[in-house]
Amino acid sequence: MIDYGLKDKVVLITGTNNPQGIGATTALAFAREGAKVVMVYKRVFRPFDPSKTAHNGVDRYYHANAGGTDEVEAELKKLGADYLVMESDIADEAAVEAIYTAAMERYGKVDILVNNAATDDENGLDTIEHITRQVIDDTFAVNVRGSILMMREFVRHRTGGYGRIINLSTDAAQVFAGQITYGASKATLEALTRSIALEVAPYGITVNCVAPGPTQTGWIDEALEEAVIPLIPMGQLIQPEDIADTILFLASKQTRMLTGQVIKVSGGHAL
Repeated sequence: MIDYGLKDKVVLITGTNNPQGIGATTALAFAREGAKVVMVYKRVFRPFDPSKTAHNGVDRYYHANAGGTDEVEAELKKLGADYLVMESDIADEAAVEAIYTAAMERYGKVDILVNNAATDDENGLDTIEHITRQVIDDTFAVNVRGSILMMREFVRHRTGGYGRIINLSTDAAQVFAGQITYGASKATLEALTRSIALEVAPYGITVNCVAPGPTQTGWIDEALEEAVIPLIPMGQLIQPEDIADTILFLASKQTRMLTGQVIKVSGGHAL
């Protein structure tokens, strides 16, 4: 068994209300390592058919993202985890400051930041022919501005000589036809990862990025799975646990000299 050195570390994770999601899975993974977990989430309301939420697909995914963290909290309680939950909007500067104020009041430090929260357009407007200013502004407000603000406050509240920032991109960030604004926002986050890694290295903070491939967070139905799997050289969908395991490694004491990297966890997809 690997000792990641995460016991009693405080990790702040955004985008944690989907029980099948990367954020929730990562929160549970850190809790199993003895870390204290701060979960931040925002309810996102999109139309879904309640009769279809029992099976994977967009209806299950939209239903999960419109809910709270009850299921995740129930699992954390089973683990006896020490955790704090906040419903907030990282696109709002005052809200980000309040998130850190609450975390510092509760735990006195934040050792690890996982920038997982993100948004995209579900109406087919994220192409060059149909893009709107609203889609651009909404996407960059969360995926870029919100992530920067979360990193800024992390650095401002740093304690000691240890810190880990892990950003979440997507494996197709550099070429994402059909979701150009979403892809561009993630490519921007990858560039920020490298730049900020250089700025904060003197503080002992590492900054890395995980770029997942097609991951089963509840949104991939059977038909889409059949279409996507042939595009993944390793022949299966990525699971949230695959991403969480990589995040744990990047947060560990073993990676103190690993920084400024974008790591694709994609089974060979979009290399």
